[in-house]
Amino acid sequence: MDLSYGAENERFRLEVREFLAEGWKPPAVRGAELRAYIDDFRQRGVTKGYLYRTIPKRFGGSEQPVDVVKAQVIREEFGRARAPMEVTGNGMNMLVPTLLDRGTDAQREFFIRPTMAGKFIWGQGYSEPGTGSDLASVRTKGELINGEWVINGQKIWTSQGQQANYMFALIRTEPGAPKHEGISYLLIDLNQPGVTRRPIKQITGGADFCEFFFEDVKTPAEWIVGERGEGWNVSRTTLKHERASIGSADGLGAQFRKLVELAQTTPRNGKPAIQDPLIREALVKIEGWVLAHRCSSYRIFSLAAAREEPGIISLMMKLLLTETGHEIALLAQELIGDFALLEASQTETRGRGPEKWLDQIMGSLGNSIAGGTTNIQRNIIGERGLGLPRDLAMGDK
Repeated sequence: MDLSYGAENERFRLEVREFLAEGWKPPAVRGAELRAYIDDFRQRGVTKGYLYRTIPKRFGGSEQPVDVVKAQVIREEFGRARAPMEVTGNGMNMLVPTLLDRGTDAQREFFIRPTMAGKFIWGQGYSEPGTGSDLASVRTKGELINGEWVINGQKIWTSQGQQANYMFALIRTEPGAPKHEGISYLLIDLNQPGVTRRPIKQITGGADFCEFFFEDVKTPAEWIVGERGEGWNVSRTTLKHERASIGSADGLGAQFRKLVELAQTTPRNGKPAIQDPLIREALVKIEGWVLAHRCSSYRIFSLAAAREEPGIISLMMKLLLTETGHEIALLAQELIGDFALLEASQTETRGRGPEKWLDQIMGSLGNSIAGGTTNIQRNIIGERGLGLPRDLAMGDK
């Protein structure tokens, strides 16, 4: 496997490195001054063509040709310099690519630039109580009345819900149509009468999600992405980008390195736990999956550089990330012992002692749901990737 980037891309790396050495010198300030410096740095990065590369210039991006190798070089060098890249979150990771793919010019003009600047923060309005993984069964209703969509219903498990001022949501607008064809993809301003948000307290003690209630909430008729009843297909575009962002090889590798450090520093029978043969065996098995995930990411990267479709491998990345992350969490839970019995709200040293692993342990359960549940992912891989027969649902004959 040849993982070299080639002479031309290595020259490009030196250019990026020089830009960062000269341009990323954050002052010893905080708050508004630091944010202003970061905003200016990002704008200089756009001017050089390093940031927001896929976004057209008229929407505030650098509009560079697609080049996955140069994009990877930029990520590596910015990461090495600990310099900020693009604003992240639901808006940039999911909505903006969807608007570029399926939105109107008016929607792109209005929404993309403020989202890039972090002024528009987006919640994802997909899940509803009682719908589980079946997004096509959403019941939140939208009616077109006097040039506006009037929305009534409820959404739950909205990430970034406490900060969000906008939402992209799946709304049932065609009640008489088959369930997959009766949904529309609407954009909603959350700062208006009729919107109620409630934080959802998680088992970790945090509240990273909210539930939203809509009572005669209004949104302009033109804030629909795609046509009426096309929301299901538009949502698949969004989920494609969400699952791509979830399946990071770098993040999984970092988790595993921290697990090894935990095994090196945690005593077990008077010795570091890593000297226990059973612990070492468990670590080796997990490392095998971590390396397989990284190898698959290299394969996808290489195929993308050659402008070839990765096929079924890309479908497997999120599933493998979820399963391996859960195995990491289970071993960490064994290593920290009784600390795993603490409640998050009772851990005054949370973030410094062994109990800092509680978020990872509990979060690994949630990851099997986020971005498509594990069982649904297996069905997609089996049916669409391997061509296996459709999984029989309850009641099927």
